[in-house]
Amino acid sequence: MRSVAASFVIPTRGRNAQLVELLRSIERQSVTTETLVMDDAGSPELAALLAREFPSVRYYAIGTGRGPTFQRNRGIDAASAEIVFPLDDDATLPSPHTVEQTLAEFNHPRVVAVAIPYVNIRYDSRVRQRAPDADTVWVEHAFIGASHALRRSAFLRVGGYREHFLYMGEEGDLCLRLLSLGYVVRAGTADPIHHHESPIRNSALADYCGRRNDILFAWHNVPAGALAVHLAGTTWNGLKSSLRASNRIRSFQGLLVGYRDIVRLWHARRPVSTAAYRLHRELKTQGPCRLVDIQSQLTKVAALEP
Repeated sequence: MRSVAASFVIPTRGRNAQLVELLRSIERQSVTTETLVMDDAGSPELAALLAREFPSVRYYAIGTGRGPTFQRNRGIDAASAEIVFPLDDDATLPSPHTVEQTLAEFNHPRVVAVAIPYVNIRYDSRVRQRAPDADTVWVEHAFIGASHALRRSAFLRVGGYREHFLYMGEEGDLCLRLLSLGYVVRAGTADPIHHHESPIRNSALADYCGRRNDILFAWHNVPAGALAVHLAGTTWNGLKSSLRASNRIRSFQGLLVGYRDIVRLWHARRPVSTAAYRLHRELKTQGPCRLVDIQSQLTKVAALEP
């Protein structure tokens, strides 16, 4: 097998035109990569298209209909490289240097993920997830799924994404579990990825899963001493968000199902330490922090893990 600097893992479902644009931009990268396409639809048309136009792409149709978290887990497990780019199929890399630049940002042992700068190209030209400067390591609380890279070994160590999240919120859940081991998400400085949010995106599913997974995030992760307050705040914010949502009923349903699933997933609760939870909240509320400023907290957090 050829040596590759990075692996791309691309979950996709019925968006062949967008996927082709992403694959073409990957081919233009300045370093050698491999690409795994995880087809959640099991489409013969896509399999034929890839075989014809992108013969080096590794195509998988495993557990179709299981959603992007399932597909990312399977793809990252099968990837060859230590650094994996699990991008959405509606992203593109306009610069040929983005991967090479991002790989250089895994130069600290605590950095196991990079939140790559990106632009929501259909909405505005603002660059999100960019570090305040390139002279130090800046730490984020999480990344978005459309634009990030991961250290495969750390990802597998924490068990990957929780697949029952299905969609929405799985990134923050993963990042907190990584933080509980003393690992961090670095804010990137690479040339930005373009996110072309798909016009056929299922907004009803997003509203439903978003509210449901907010509840499950708390149940799985929040220490007992903070759980009641966190759940109360999450529920209140979820109700307000549901009133503003375009799919109001589905959003309210998501909240209710989140509480129902607490019962179903009662034995899956694995709260992080209070120190890890507090650091996560600090990063989320205050924005990116310099790694040097939280080193002592990370040492304490890592020491609390069994």
